Amino acid sequence: MCLALSLGLLSACGRGVPDGARVVVAGDSIMAWNRGSGGSVADVLQQELREPVGDVSLSLARITSGRGAFNIPNQLESVRAQWVVLDGGANDLSGQCECSDCGPVLDRLISEDGKRGAIPSLVADLRARGARVIWADYYTAPRYAGTACEAPYQVLEDRLSRMAGADAGVTLVDLDEAFSPEDPSLFASDRIHPSPKGSALIAAQIAPILR
Repeated sequence: MCLALSLGLLSACGRGVPDGARVVVAGDSIMAWNRGSGGSVADVLQQELREPVGDVSLSLARITSGRGAFNIPNQLESVRAQWVVLDGGANDLSGQCECSDCGPVLDRLISEDGKRGAIPSLVADLRARGARVIWADYYTAPRYAGTACEAPYQVLEDRLSRMAGADAGVTLVDLDEAFSPEDPSLFASDRIHPSPKGSALIAAQIAPILR
């Protein structure tokens, strides 16, 4: 049963994983947003690929903490798929360092060389199950563009790049390559989460890799 949260933080209950799904989406609200209207990243991927796509993502989910499905490694505990598409780390950062003094949180997520930490451990576990991994690196949201909050995410991206560079089975998709914080049509009214157009743009960056 889904946990009901106020203020629309949860767009809808997770769809789960259809039998035999080749692709599964996991992570936090960037992936889960717009699910209630059928416009989440997984929804659009399913339309683009014309095949069932699993979705276990959930708003507020974290990498290093959180209970049940609010913990991203837990979301994927029993998942077996050819491809896993995911993101994560924003809620760890926002909940534990508030845009400053984020070094310890970043180190818990992923080391400077990209080899240690909760993210590389999760990715290694997925790879050991035979999955190829697409990690979606965060775009810059209008609310945080040009503020101190950008800096930790650039560090995270650099470390994720090193992790992906060491394994041909891991692809890093930089959402900033398509998202402009100056384009309000890509964002929900909170100026953080993707609008339906934004979710479709995320899916458009990922779908060609899955084909």
